Amino acid sequence: MAPSHDAVNRGVRVAHAPGRVNLIGEHTDYNGLPVFPMALNREVRITYRPRGDGQVLLRNAEERFAPIGFDIGPDIPAETGGTWGNYVRAAAQILAREAGITRGIEGSVLSTVPVAAGLSSSSALVVATALALLDANDIALEPTRLMDLLARGERYVGVQGGGMDQAISLGGRAGHALRIDFRPTLRLTPVPVPPGWRFVVAESGVEAAKASGAREGYNSRVRECREALELFSARWLQGAPCTDYAELARRIAPEEALALAEESLTGIHLMRFRHVVSEGQRVDEAEAAMRAGDAGTFGRLMRASHASLRDDYEVSSAELNRLVATAEGAGALGARLTGAGFGGCTVALALADTAEQVRT
Repeated sequence: MAPSHDAVNRGVRVAHAPGRVNLIGEHTDYNGLPVFPMALNREVRITYRPRGDGQVLLRNAEERFAPIGFDIGPDIPAETGGTWGNYVRAAAQILAREAGITRGIEGSVLSTVPVAAGLSSSSALVVATALALLDANDIALEPTRLMDLLARGERYVGVQGGGMDQAISLGGRAGHALRIDFRPTLRLTPVPVPPGWRFVVAESGVEAAKASGAREGYNSRVRECREALELFSARWLQGAPCTDYAELARRIAPEEALALAEESLTGIHLMRFRHVVSEGQRVDEAEAAMRAGDAGTFGRLMRASHASLRDDYEVSSAELNRLVATAEGAGALGARLTGAGFGGCTVALALADTAEQVRT
């Protein structure tokens, strides 16, 4: 989303970026496999003025977040404690390194995306900041390059995430979900959401704070998935290890990989491997179901995804499980946690005539 110069006569500009809800394909992006999110109609909005120097000065509309200020450069010191300003710093640092920005901005940040709800308020802030800084520096970047830069840049906050959130925030299309592939290159494929489908998002009331409390849980799963693939490769692919799960999928059919994993992996490594490979399959099947308008199959895949995230990936919670069960009991065709887990939100699929009872 490009900045809008809706108050040029006063020098005030606006950059905005939406949050997202991931429909299926959880914890697959950093493993090289596709995801299937859609953008929300809630966003992070930065109202700003370009500065003549390299300072970034921003205040947050939420009073619990202190104002921030720092100088742009290739090595920006982070604040401790997982503060909101580190997401702004993340965008500034990667753009200083890769795009040569030197001029800063000053202004205010307003978010209508719930914070720490698994709806990507953090990446929306990174994207909105980047758009504002690029505009202030009169620099334009090709969208997929910017998606890739910001995915790498956001790791500044200490979370070893993938590229889903930045890609959907920059590339979302009204009325569509996006299949996002990361290998061999980043590719976004819009898929129209059938007119009778409704996705209902519900908050669990438990924060999913990836940059603080949930960070180690998230990063440990990144590590465990890598270890599982290394162990699998050592047993079955001697001399030609896979670099990621996308390469594995090109070399071995998922059903065969799952069967071989049962023979060679144990414990945590088997569980993580089984989730990633089966979730990658579910993305393919979910895309086909949406294109065919097959809500029953899509709902079944959502239910299977939640069970896998709960049992094999161990990122659900009692609150999320209750929300899923409540939505399905109220008529949803399927429901699952959305986002990284460890709290946050669920998403449920309902048809138009049952959506209201699922919402309530």
